[in-house]
Amino acid sequence: MARLTSGTATSAGGVVIRETASGPSIVVGRRRRERVGSTWSLPKGTPIEGESTEETALREVTEETGLAVAIVEPLPSIDYTFVRDGTRIHKTVHYFVMEPTGGDLSEHDHEFEEVRWVTFAEAGALLTFGSERGLVELVAARRTEAVAPST
Repeated sequence: MARLTSGTATSAGGVVIRETASGPSIVVGRRRRERVGSTWSLPKGTPIEGESTEETALREVTEETGLAVAIVEPLPSIDYTFVRDGTRIHKTVHYFVMEPTGGDLSEHDHEFEEVRWVTFAEAGALLTFGSERGLVELVAARRTEAVAPST
């Protein structure tokens, strides 16, 4: 049995939130995956050499969603491991809460087949990966705490 080599990878992305009359919504996207058909996930991507984590997050979210965005606050990173081509890769994804400042979802790049606004509850049911669902739950809880009246 062949031994796996080890590697690391880093990405950055965002939980983009907009306020509407019916409440807040976030952006999710659908990617086609060979083995599983498709996955729903938050926008994220790989840094270009010399980019800061924040610059990567802003660029990747803009490319993948078609929206111009601004960072509101950092979120906890997500760590996971996967195997690709005989290498076990430990990946860290740095996330930020973001708000749209312009753009249009119709301008998203080819990495997502579909991009849409969904409520926090819809995101919890739609997102493929538990780590991303947990991050969205954290953001929703923080928002609830921020608007709760103090006693």
